This record gives sequence, C-alpha cells and structure tokens, in this order.
Amino acid sequence: MRLADVSEENCPRAMLPGGKAPAGVYSRQGKRLFDAFVSATALLLLSPLFIVISLLIKLTSAGPIFFLQQRVGREGRLFRIAKFRSMRDCAEKQPTITAHGDPRITPLGRVLRFLKIDELPQLWNVLKGEMSLVGPRPELPRYVAHYTAGQRRVLSVRPGMTDPASIKYAREERALGQKADPERYYVHVILPDKLDLNLQYIERITLLRDVFLLSKTVITVSFL
Repeated sequence: MRLADVSEENCPRAMLPGGKAPAGVYSRQGKRLFDAFVSATALLLLSPLFIVISLLIKLTSAGPIFFLQQRVGREGRLFRIAKFRSMRDCAEKQPTITAHGDPRITPLGRVLRFLKIDELPQLWNVLKGEMSLVGPRPELPRYVAHYTAGQRRVLSVRPGMTDPASIKYAREERALGQKADPERYYVHVILPDKLDLNLQYIERITLLRDVFLLSKTVITVSFL
C-alpha cells in the first residue's frame, strides 16, 4: 500500500486501541503540561538552528524543507508527522523502509539522520498535542493495520519522539542495510520487539522515567 492509498476510510477500525489509557495524575494531566512547556521552550531556543538547517536543505537539494507523512496517533487518529527533509524530493513514492546506504538520502540528509536532527520538527507535533516527547513511535497505517489486539494498546497513549525502542534501535538503518529484505525483517523481527518494549513502557509512565529516557536518547545519539 502506497502512502497515497492510505486514508481514514480504508483502515481506521484496525487501529482502535486494545485497552484503556494508563491511569495516574502524571499520565492524565502532568505529561501533557510537561510536553507543552518543553516543546515550546525547545522550539524557541532551537529556532536559529532550524533557520540554518532550512537554508542548507534549500541550497543543497531541490524540494521542500519539511517532509510530512501520515502516521497513526492516539486512539488510531491519523496525523501528519513533520521532519526535516533528508531525501530527494518524491522519494516517499518508493519503498517506505530506509536502510543504511539508501541512495535516496541526500548528503546533508545523512548527517541530519545520523544525529537525529531531522526529527526535531516533531516538537511542533508535540506542541499541538498530536505527539508526546516520550511515547511509542508512530507507525505508518500499513503496519498498524496488522497489529494484534494486544499490540494496539500502544495506541492508548500519544505517540512520542522517543521511546525505549528508539534507544535500543538507535542505529536501526545499519541493521536493515545488512538484510536482503529490509522490510520483511522490520515487520517480522524489529517491529514486534519495539511493540513489546513500548507495551512495557505504557504500564509505568512517570515523569522521572520520561526524563531518564529523554536524557538517555541524547546520550545515545551523541555517542553511537
């Protein structure tokens, strides 16, 4: 299924959460306040960097500055995730799995992806309430449509910019680049493991744990 084929009409029911959202004061209210404050502050402080990156993208390759793609959010709602464009324009019309050495990635894009800087525009998704700083990474509808009832419980919370699985698979593209069929390996090996890790996360969501995961993400990206 291509991105252009995805719509709310052809895949919403398969995406409904398989359980209730986690209880707790932080999960219900505090997490959203934390997300809004941090994302707003980060967008303000990082605005000079955003301007520089935007100029570099426009100067080094043809196409838009941002890459917008439909993903599945909380309770199965579809939203458009934002990233700095790291591939050649119209690359999304080709296979959705990106492996190490993918020729669609621009030279600047390789740097942005390696440092995870291409993900920073998602702070806007967080500020809007579509995402959280920490939470299960949002997937494409084509993958979510095949979740089991138990796995769909990850849709009971807002998707995040980082999660325990993002840390474990910080260099996922390298692993996929070594496989003959990257998409099959992702769907049958990596994705189920990611979902297991995120199901464990949503059972115990606390401010301390979120701060720990954010800090660990920065350290992992900086030193791997």
